[in-house]
Amino acid sequence: MSTVLLVEDDPEIVGLLTDFLADEGFGITSAADPAGALDALGTHEIACVVLDVMLPGGSGFDVCRRIREHSDVPLLFLSARGEDEDKLRGLALGADDYIVKSATPAEVVARVKAVLRRSEPRGRRVYGRFTLDRAAHEVTADGEPVALTAREFELLALFADHPRQVLTREQIFERVWGDWGDRSAVAVYVRRLREKLDPALFATVWGVGYRFDPPAP
Repeated sequence: MSTVLLVEDDPEIVGLLTDFLADEGFGITSAADPAGALDALGTHEIACVVLDVMLPGGSGFDVCRRIREHSDVPLLFLSARGEDEDKLRGLALGADDYIVKSATPAEVVARVKAVLRRSEPRGRRVYGRFTLDRAAHEVTADGEPVALTAREFELLALFADHPRQVLTREQIFERVWGDWGDRSAVAVYVRRLREKLDPALFATVWGVGYRFDPPAP
């Protein structure tokens, strides 16, 4: 049974999400502040984190930054703050999704399941100096691990499944993010893959989308 960590100081929201997640077979642990969240990650085997932005004693953005220093656990923000700059900031810090609290509990559960499904491993491929190992959920460059979040990994895997094929932004969003979310996240995540791997691997096809250009074997 996968355990979801709910980092939220509103007991009503925690109770509601706990009921919906439990109905789908998830285990749940919760924390009401940053210290409790980091402690829970250190003492429980967590499959996914649902994290509020505004917390007593600190910011969810800071918690996300701390988590990403040592873990690529799937992480979704759940916040009353729905401004684009907050969404983009959360994604840039390594979150896999950003959900506004107007979403229904059923939608939150669906997006948790989608993030977990996208992080499931499958197979191993070599692209020049890079290796994508889905079984180990790992990417290496010249044998050294490259730290990718769960969503970055899934985006790279999607590109790897379609070498030299142009994927529209809409196709990428639907395959990696699903039906909900901010479509501007596609550009944010492609930029992050370019920074972490090699800009030459990801070509922009203006007015259409992106193309993965791996080196010839």
